Amino acid sequence: MKVFLARNSDEVGSEDCTSIQPFDLNHFFGEDGKIYGYKNLKINVWISAISFHGYADISFDETSDGGKGITDLNTVLQSIFGESLVEKEEFMQTFSKECEYIRDVVTNGSAIKHNGTNESDPAVEIVRVELQGVAAFLYSRLVPLVLLLVEGSTPIDIGEHGWEMLLVVKRTTQESVSKFQLLGFAAVHNFYHYPESNRLRISQILVLPPHQGEGHGLRLLEAINSIAQSENIYDVTIEDPSDYLQYVRSSIDCLRLLTLDPIKPALSAMVSSLKETNLSKRTCSLKMVPPADLTETVRQKLKINKKQFLRCWEILIYLSLDSEDRKSMDNFRACIYDRTKGEILGGATGTNGKRLVQMSSSVNEEVSFAVYWTQEGGDADDQTVEQQPEDLKTQEQQLNELVDNQMEEIVGVAKNVSSRGKDKLADLAAL
Repeated sequence: MKVFLARNSDEVGSEDCTSIQPFDLNHFFGEDGKIYGYKNLKINVWISAISFHGYADISFDETSDGGKGITDLNTVLQSIFGESLVEKEEFMQTFSKECEYIRDVVTNGSAIKHNGTNESDPAVEIVRVELQGVAAFLYSRLVPLVLLLVEGSTPIDIGEHGWEMLLVVKRTTQESVSKFQLLGFAAVHNFYHYPESNRLRISQILVLPPHQGEGHGLRLLEAINSIAQSENIYDVTIEDPSDYLQYVRSSIDCLRLLTLDPIKPALSAMVSSLKETNLSKRTCSLKMVPPADLTETVRQKLKINKKQFLRCWEILIYLSLDSEDRKSMDNFRACIYDRTKGEILGGATGTNGKRLVQMSSSVNEEVSFAVYWTQEGGDADDQTVEQQPEDLKTQEQQLNELVDNQMEEIVGVAKNVSSRGKDKLADLAAL
């Protein structure tokens, strides 16, 4: 199945149309991810970039039941595209009949002003809308793109109170009429935090394929941070972010943290410890944990939650170290190792009965694992788990693979922060 995004009726069936590359379609087609009963089957799905209706062009030479039945294509397509899938004639008419669709949604919203790092195009703006009425209908039409392009995604419950969308739109003027083109969106949920505040959770962020790589995801994150600060939200969280979204988010937050005055002295103390301590002969771990009062200050001023701040804290420490200083780098990695081991096995000085075992996986067998542990209570003989030398060797290897992956992520974000914030990093050179 091929999926295309068409900006006008002329692009339907044209090679100039933008092709969408879904991450994985197999899980839509039964347990084994296959289509049965068709010879020379072709499925082309066209999605309107104006109204986000869809049309499926299906062709095949013949059908035959080879013992596994004939796949019901309509059921499969309905599970992806729902009611937005229409017949060709109606689909072609949407380009003219619903040309003001996005403008109608934007009219009910409010523009978000923020101090962004990527504001080169004045025609691009971010509009905030409550997820109800016409905006709710728009989201329902965007769900197929979310399912196709965001791995592991599920539609949000738009009937639940507190949902909003931030739309990245580009204003164009044609025949003296203002029109809006949708470039991307974020779905966010404002929910209660005890005792008297709200948290902001980012559920989905999607930039449409023709406009990916243009900085619109960055715009959305910056706008959300601006909302959180201006409305004194408790903090901002993201629901199951992709690796790339986490990369962008951490890059932004590191640059924001560098503007906070209390960061430098706290980093200086941590960097000094890494430079002076010899962790290769350690009997206990050195934890790269920021002061509790700094964690709270970061939450209050920047609305960065604790888990995200700890992630950025390690990146800022790495940026403050001399990459040519082998001792400091070894100490830094040792801290990442101890932290990872503690998170998975319960501490660097003991496993509390936990064991790390390799598991088979269709995704990535080399880095797939599971943790299990014995329960407290019962006879001691029943609760004892003796780890064999081979088990310990495998566990050590898997832990090191996890640490290597985390080091790659830290270095990747650090390079991006360095390229974007050279002026902000100047003060760290003296640490």
